[in-house]
Amino acid sequence: MSEKQKKNVAVNGAVSQAAGEGKQPERVMTNKMGTMPMNRLLLSMALPMMVSMLVQALYNIVDSVFVSMINENALTAVSLAFPIQSLMIALSTGTGVGVNAVLSRSLGERDQENVNKAAENGVFLAIMSYVVFLIVGVLIAKPFYLSQTKDQEIVSYGVTYLTIVCICSIGMFTQMTFEKLLQSTGRTMYTMITQSLGAVINIIFDPILIFGLFGFPKMGVAGAAAATVFGQIVAAGLAIIFNLKVNKDIHLNFRKFRPEKKMIGRIYAVGIPSIIMQAIGSVMTYGMNLILIQFTSTATAVFGVYFKVQSFVFMPVFGLNNGMVPIVAYNYGAGNRKRVKHVAKLSIIYAVSIMMVGLLVFQIFPDKLLAMFNASEHMLTIGVPALRIISLSFMFAGFCIVIGSVFQALGNGVYSLAVSVARQLLVLLPAAYLLSLTGKVENVWWSFPIAELMSLAVTLFFYARINKKIISKIGENAADLA
Repeated sequence: MSEKQKKNVAVNGAVSQAAGEGKQPERVMTNKMGTMPMNRLLLSMALPMMVSMLVQALYNIVDSVFVSMINENALTAVSLAFPIQSLMIALSTGTGVGVNAVLSRSLGERDQENVNKAAENGVFLAIMSYVVFLIVGVLIAKPFYLSQTKDQEIVSYGVTYLTIVCICSIGMFTQMTFEKLLQSTGRTMYTMITQSLGAVINIIFDPILIFGLFGFPKMGVAGAAAATVFGQIVAAGLAIIFNLKVNKDIHLNFRKFRPEKKMIGRIYAVGIPSIIMQAIGSVMTYGMNLILIQFTSTATAVFGVYFKVQSFVFMPVFGLNNGMVPIVAYNYGAGNRKRVKHVAKLSIIYAVSIMMVGLLVFQIFPDKLLAMFNASEHMLTIGVPALRIISLSFMFAGFCIVIGSVFQALGNGVYSLAVSVARQLLVLLPAAYLLSLTGKVENVWWSFPIAELMSLAVTLFFYARINKKIISKIGENAADLA
C-alpha cells in the first residue's frame, strides 16, 4: 500500500469513527456531508433542488399550455420533439452525474487535485456535448420529424421548434454542468436560484414571444423555443458566477487545462450508464410515438401531455436524488457505511410518499389535468383512462429511482442501466406493441405498470448484490487500520 493510500485510509478511519460517535474529528472533516444529522442534511440539500425541479416542471407545463393555444398540431409537434430533447438532457445530466460522483468522492477522500480535475474536465465535456447537438439541429431535425409523421403542419412547427432548441443548447449544457458543481459541494441553494430564474424567465417570455405581446414579434412555436433557450442561457451565466464567487471547494483554472483521458474515463464510468439509461428513455418515447400515431395524432398529444404533467411528480423525486447522490458518494469516499445506508433509507421514504400523492392526483383529477391543455372531447376520451392507467406505475417508481441513484453514487451505474434497458426496451415497448394489436389504444397504456413491476424485481435483485459486495464492506479497511 502506498503512503498516499495509507494516509487516505487513516483519514477515512478517523472520519468513520468520529461520525459514528456523532463527533467531528479535529482538522479531518469539515464538510457538512460527513457531520450534519442526516435528515436535516438531506432536507437542506434536497429541498432547494426539489423546489427548483418543481419550477422546472411548471415551466414545462406552461410551455405546452401556451403552445396548445395555437392548435393541437402545435402541441403534437412539441410533443414529438421530446425524444431529441431527452437525449440532450440525458447527455448533460448523465455527464453531470459522473462529475458529481467523482467530485464528491474526491472531496470525501480530501483529494483537492482530483476535485479540480473533475470540475474542469466536466466543463470541457459540456462544450463538446453542445457541438454534437448543434450538428443535430442543423442536419437531423427535419428527417427526424418526417420519420414520425407526414402532416406538413406538424413537421413545419416541429422543425422550427427543434432547430432553435438544439442550435442554442449551449445554455442548457453550461447551466447543467455548473449546477452539478454546486450540488456536488453541497451548495444546492444556489442551484435552486439558477434553475428557478431560468424557469421564471421562460414562463414570462413564453406568452410574450408566442403571441407577440408588448411590441415583441408574434413568433408562434418559434417563440416557445426562443423563451426556453433564453432562460437557459441566463441561468447558465448565473451558475458560472456562483461557482467563481462562492464555491470555495473547487478551484477552476483553464489557462493550463488539457483534457485528461483518465479523469474523463472516471467521469463516464459513472456517467455513461446514466446517459444510456436516459437515452433509452428517448428511444422508448420515439417508439411509443410511432405506435400511438397509428391510432391518431391525438393519442401522441396525450402521451406528450402525460410526460409534461407527470414531471410534477417525478421532478421532486429527481431533486431529492440530486441532494442524496453527493451525500452517498461523500460518505462512501469517507468510509462511513452507517450514513450511506441512512440517507438511502430516508430518500426511499420521501420518494415513495411523493409518488403516492401523485398517484392519488392522477386517479382523482385526470380530466382537470388534461383541461389545462385545451383538451377536446376526443382528447379527454383517450387521455382520462391513459393517465389513470399509467399512474399505477407510480407505486413502485419512487423506490426504483432512489435505488438506481444509489447504484450510480457508489460507482455501479451499470446496474441502473440494466434495469432501464430491461424496463423500457425489453418489456415496455414490446408490451405496448403487442397490446396495440388489440386495436384499442387504451390497452397500450397498461404496458407502463407491467414494465414497472419488472423494474421493481430487477432493482431488488441488484440491490441485494450491491449491498453484499459494497455497502456492507464500506469502512472495513479504515476500521481495521484504526
